[in-house]
Amino acid sequence: MPPEPTRLVSSQTEEPPGVWSSFGDLPPCQHFLPRLPAASPSPAPVCLSVAKPGHAGVSASMMKKRTSHKKHRSSVGPSKPVSQPRRNIVGCRIQHGWREGNGPVTQWKGTVLDQVPVNPSLYLIKYDGFDCVYGLELNKDERVSALEVLPDRVATSRISDAHLADTMIGKAVEHMFETEDGSKDEWRGMVLARAPIMNTWFYITYEKDPVLYMYQLLDDYKEGDLRIMPDSNDSPPAEREPGEVVDSLVGKQVEYAKEDGSKRTGMVIHQVEAKPSVYFIKFDDDFHIYVYDLVKTS
Repeated sequence: MPPEPTRLVSSQTEEPPGVWSSFGDLPPCQHFLPRLPAASPSPAPVCLSVAKPGHAGVSASMMKKRTSHKKHRSSVGPSKPVSQPRRNIVGCRIQHGWREGNGPVTQWKGTVLDQVPVNPSLYLIKYDGFDCVYGLELNKDERVSALEVLPDRVATSRISDAHLADTMIGKAVEHMFETEDGSKDEWRGMVLARAPIMNTWFYITYEKDPVLYMYQLLDDYKEGDLRIMPDSNDSPPAEREPGEVVDSLVGKQVEYAKEDGSKRTGMVIHQVEAKPSVYFIKFDDDFHIYVYDLVKTS
């Protein structure tokens, strides 16, 4: 029998404030990195009772100057039993076919960023022309065909401003996107970390769309499209005793209770170093990586 899913709830029982006061008074369910309100008692424990996070998605007209801000959404299909790859493909360029149901096969090319330690079958991938990070079991997913590791590897680039790169990690930001009509649309978010492999890129997530994205934020900052928000009102990180080990939720199975009573299951796959209460979650029925601020209760 698999272990019981971990109950993850908010440390508050009332509607929580935004994570940073600099965000102002956001409407209900629009709080950045939505905290998890306490689940109501039920015979079968509801492990993630998350208020709908104002997920408006991103319209096709929303795009950066250099690359489109879009996502290819679909449900996750069945898996096929295939042995683990014989070589380490992290850092490699790959291409493969992709087929949804009875639809046509489309071709995808991208860079393998990471192999998830708590689920070695799962890889994080940045596909060319798409800004969000995908999580796929490349050697098990039946929708993947003709997986090929390309001979070219990702070139290592030098960070133009290492101090600025370190400064923006963990910070709340306002990120400007250009629409098709040339106007600017502002997205509030948080810079989570430097992306692996593609070292001039950064992981970021947004209050309107709490999934994992990556951009070359130093370029956006220098072009005036990224503003680091004042952090004078941020609470300082809790002090820990030397040698104290922070309890991590990585590897825990979780459930998400939706408003219609249905549930989604998934796994916590990563803890953000700059914000230890923030985690990446990969749900079984979705290949996007979700970003939530979680609090564990006994």
